[in-house]
Amino acid sequence: MLTDISITTHSRQETIRLGRLLGELLQPGDVVFLAGDLGAGKTTFSKGVAQGLGVAEELTSPTFTLVSEYEGRIPLVHMDLYRVSGESDVQSQIGWDDYLEGDAAVLVEWPGGLQDTVSDALHIRIAMGPPVQVDERVFHCRASGPKSLERLDEWVKRWLF
Repeated sequence: MLTDISITTHSRQETIRLGRLLGELLQPGDVVFLAGDLGAGKTTFSKGVAQGLGVAEELTSPTFTLVSEYEGRIPLVHMDLYRVSGESDVQSQIGWDDYLEGDAAVLVEWPGGLQDTVSDALHIRIAMGPPVQVDERVFHCRASGPKSLERLDEWVKRWLF
């Protein structure tokens, strides 16, 4: 099984499809951390994840609310911690431990130090392609535990085949 892989998408639609394929696999308690520069495609990818989970409403960036919850096949908790990155009490501000103990899949944009608080998570860093390939994105993916390793393996198989 793979523990690390890079996947390249060449359009917004491919980025959404990649997210949708992951969303179809997520289970309660799964945690996905999304990192990357502004404009890298974290929210676009997250929209695909929501579609894969069967979320009917349009996922939007929760930058100003920090946390949004959606109903789908399983609940989705979508966090965007850009505005609070670097603050020492982020975990208590958002009720982090409660979300980890719940029945939702948790997707975190701009996770900062939260990545160190979960031993089994899927870590995805999105990088933009060169300027001449404006819609290209490279997803550097790493699994840090047995559950996330299983998700990563199945996700890659679905993407490739």
